[in-house]
Amino acid sequence: MLLVADVGNTNVVFALFKGKDIRARWRIATDPRRTGDEYAVWLTQLLALEGIKRGEIKRFVIGSVVPRAIHNLTVLGEKYFGVTPIIAGQGEAGWGITVDVDEPRTLGADRALNAIAAHAKYDGDLIIIDFGTATTFDAVDFTGAYKGGIIAPGINLSLDALVGNTAKLPRIAIEAPRSSSVIGRNTEDQMLIGVFWGYVAMMEGLIAKMREEIGRPAKVIATGGLAILFDKHTDMFDGVDSDLTLEGLAILAERGAA
Repeated sequence: MLLVADVGNTNVVFALFKGKDIRARWRIATDPRRTGDEYAVWLTQLLALEGIKRGEIKRFVIGSVVPRAIHNLTVLGEKYFGVTPIIAGQGEAGWGITVDVDEPRTLGADRALNAIAAHAKYDGDLIIIDFGTATTFDAVDFTGAYKGGIIAPGINLSLDALVGNTAKLPRIAIEAPRSSSVIGRNTEDQMLIGVFWGYVAMMEGLIAKMREEIGRPAKVIATGGLAILFDKHTDMFDGVDSDLTLEGLAILAERGAA
């Protein structure tokens, strides 16, 4: 089996692949100080709950936007699974795509992995929207080349800034407004409208501008935790693919094994 770890700024997502299928996935808060031993205690218990033995894991690949976390995850692989992990974007796990931007080395692993997986699954030009700590918009052309993108504050960051810098606004959950009206009748509804529909308007505007600049039809593929919420209430997306980053890691692992 293949173990993958997608290290984001907020969470580390582990997934176990059997062939091309995800057998299980688990999530833990990102903490660069977490040791390989701590990961092992947590992860081996979860594997046991799935009836999986550590010895069944033969390969391990890590994609990380938090460089400090890589060492302890490497210790996890070597000490507890007897596998030296490959690191996405390095050596045999190089991206294998054209990164057509001014500073290719600064491209985040998650965005490169999304580009790799999306091109493998969808035809033509693509706009990939990833809802994470930040919300990213990435352009991938019909050849699979990464052409650049946009970084916007994540919706939770926007909400944190709003609540954290005002004295009387309450903490609210991210959800669709309860009414179709965009004129709120109370403070909480007004906040929901501003955050939700304001974010929708931003996305619609940026998608339109990206499509205009690309100059060809482009599918919009959404991934990340909030993609499903927005998909339920808008028609912006041509597809929602929650496991895009994990699948990109699996593709790199297969290339390295070939």
